[in-house]
Amino acid sequence: MLSPLPRLTLLSLSLLVNAVASPLTSRETNQPVPASATWNNPLVRQRADPWVCRAEDGRYLFTGTVPEYDRIELSRADTLGDLGAAKPVVIWRKPASGPASHHIWAPELHHIDGKWYVYFAAGRADDIWAIRIYVLECAAADPLAGPWVEKGRLTTHLDTFSLDATTFSHHGVRYLVWAQHDPAIGGNTSLFLAPLANPWTLGGTPVRLSKPDLPWETIGFRVNEGPAVLVRHGRVWLAYSASATDANYCMGLLSADENADLTDASSWKKSPVPVLATSDSARVFGPGHNSFTTLPDGRDVLVYHARDYRDIVGDPLNNPDRHTRASVLSWRPDGTPVFEFGP
Repeated sequence: MLSPLPRLTLLSLSLLVNAVASPLTSRETNQPVPASATWNNPLVRQRADPWVCRAEDGRYLFTGTVPEYDRIELSRADTLGDLGAAKPVVIWRKPASGPASHHIWAPELHHIDGKWYVYFAAGRADDIWAIRIYVLECAAADPLAGPWVEKGRLTTHLDTFSLDATTFSHHGVRYLVWAQHDPAIGGNTSLFLAPLANPWTLGGTPVRLSKPDLPWETIGFRVNEGPAVLVRHGRVWLAYSASATDANYCMGLLSADENADLTDASSWKKSPVPVLATSDSARVFGPGHNSFTTLPDGRDVLVYHARDYRDIVGDPLNNPDRHTRASVLSWRPDGTPVFEFGP
């Protein structure tokens, strides 16, 4: 998603994209690829902001933004490639008025201390751009069966446009990362991190990890949003998305040493170039808002959304064709990730 604050003059991303080396191919293997590790893209059609997690029973759970922006769905499949055919179950619908009654965006499903939680963003029917973060809780073992209860709004340090909350645990501390508008620095949204006291309450002072200050982060909108975290090879990797949600949308990457103080902004380093951006040759336009999951063989998978055409008529937010895609995430010898478009 993106914030509705004033648009900037559009810049060209072509020079930056051409300056980035083509993605490296995944490591070759002579072993047969198991059926559970194969799929066709798009994985799920017309689902933006995709979130996939692999449950303890080995099955995959999926949620994402529906084009109507009016409900939260979950689906489940035995393999990643079967998610597109899985029947979605509606676990929550927006009310007619009041909090969380408009623009239901970017749900994420997390299993924390034996319970299921969904983080999502929403506005109000009487103030549709008053986007804030909300939390649902399910104490049952099966999140598709429910029941789900509303834990209400997750209050941050600013009462401003905020969205795309994600959570992860590291060295015994559970953190929240999210995107929020900070009037003190302008732009649309920056990325913030704070420890959690419980899944719906911040437990410490937020720190800004990144703001949109590079040319490829500021096309159409000045945006850092859609954070997703993966801890591998001695580092905490934080992928995020930048710019407007058209073909200029792209993915950036922050990283910190796994033993660093994650609440110290100086611990985090930003890639100077996008790690995934529009490719005419691959027919992938505006890739972003990703999540990470794993295959049964332990390999990491990047899940993201993109369109399969460049030109959009009207507001990109009214276009339903952001499709969920997936790609195996491979790793260079130096421990850095290789982002690819997938099959």
